[in-house]
Amino acid sequence: MGTRYSMRMMEVGFGGGCHWCTEGVFQILLGVDSVDQGFLQSDPPWASWAEGVIVRFDHNVIPLDTLIEIHLRTHSANSGYSPAGRYRSAVYVRDDVQQALAVAAIARLTDTIDTAGRTRVLSLAGFRPSEERYRNYYRTDPDRPFCRRYIDPKLAAIRRDFAAIALPDGG
Repeated sequence: MGTRYSMRMMEVGFGGGCHWCTEGVFQILLGVDSVDQGFLQSDPPWASWAEGVIVRFDHNVIPLDTLIEIHLRTHSANSGYSPAGRYRSAVYVRDDVQQALAVAAIARLTDTIDTAGRTRVLSLAGFRPSEERYRNYYRTDPDRPFCRRYIDPKLAAIRRDFAAIALPDGG
């Protein structure tokens, strides 16, 4: 796997449920430079496209294991979960270092987050962005019923449990 980040900036992919929710979750974190929403692909047997995001982040501000913990705490690997399907619970890594960090983080969290063991660590082989009209879904209209029902509770939990690294409400 190739490395596509600088000494400070890293990229990693996350899949798990709706990419609108996943995008909104990572957009409120300090140290996250950008979140690209779309469809991610890994190598066979995980080559089917699944909803997810690519997160570009400063690992000196927010480490990968913290991003993984937030990911695991804000989606359910049980709800609509299908390992080979559209909603694949996964961390998509760029290299062997990220792979080792992700495997260790998931193993550490398995005792406290019961669905962590269903989350796969996969290589990131491809990315296709969502249609423009769906990008920045929460930021463009947080008053949508979907946002209020599904994304707001996740953002409130992050602001409560990860207050030191979360942007304030409206931030």
